[in-house]
Amino acid sequence: MSGQTVRVTEIGIFVVPSANDPDLTIRQALAADAAGLDYIGVQDHPYQRRFFDTWTFLSYVAGRTGSVRMLTDVVNLPLRPPSMLAKSAASLDVLSGGRVEIGIGAGGFWDAVAAMGGPRRSPRESVDALEEAIAIIRDFWDGAEVIRRDGVHYQVVGAKPGPPPAHRIGLWIGAYGPRMLRITGRLGDAWLPSLGGHYLQPSDVAPMQAAIDDAARAAGRDPSEIKRAINVMALDGEPSGWADQLVAIATELRFETLLVGTPTDAPLDFIRRLGEEIAPEVRSRTTD
Repeated sequence: MSGQTVRVTEIGIFVVPSANDPDLTIRQALAADAAGLDYIGVQDHPYQRRFFDTWTFLSYVAGRTGSVRMLTDVVNLPLRPPSMLAKSAASLDVLSGGRVEIGIGAGGFWDAVAAMGGPRRSPRESVDALEEAIAIIRDFWDGAEVIRRDGVHYQVVGAKPGPPPAHRIGLWIGAYGPRMLRITGRLGDAWLPSLGGHYLQPSDVAPMQAAIDDAARAAGRDPSEIKRAINVMALDGEPSGWADQLVAIATELRFETLLVGTPTDAPLDFIRRLGEEIAPEVRSRTTD
């Protein structure tokens, strides 16, 4: 849908949970909250020794911020069993006043996952496991009195979920392949890929958006129910051109939520400018 105008109401940052400089990592999250940004997205690689644990970091940040929403971007499902992931997310959602969303994917880096005691799965198995996990997580959040799921990868027998989340937590799926895109259309609350580097290029996006739309319609869903969010790994050039880049991603590639990677050079100044200057301009130019 090149050239279509969408309503961009959400702009945030994509943060590396670096433990090399804890104070700077924390200050980035606090700066996003102070600058009025909508989201802090945090990648989840528990096997990376230079990173904080994402859940611990987000829980700490939740207690020090007031309005910014928190997103696992995306959570490492193979190392976080879905029942415990659901309970952790619901707990933090209640404690934060309903500010948690879950980015989720099928997993990768299988040598590192196995080194930490997790499973080693084939691509097909990892997608099967994701689909099983989505059902379990939704059971936990949607008020089932007792959960019984006997799958190939996860068995939950007679679990009594709780606490209920403060709001309907979204499952934002990091999908790239055809089957993952179909799952996003059938079951996801949002699509959450990344743009730039070895991830998506602009020319990749339109057929993927169409695949999600088609899968949604086939499942009896309105494609507009599925949020389109994207990690913009970096902005190019001078600050005077940043708003133009984000507007193009919103209007030409059809994304309504933009999570921008923070640079290593002066990240706090970047976050302040993004929230106070760039985001208001982007919103004003992408509103129907």
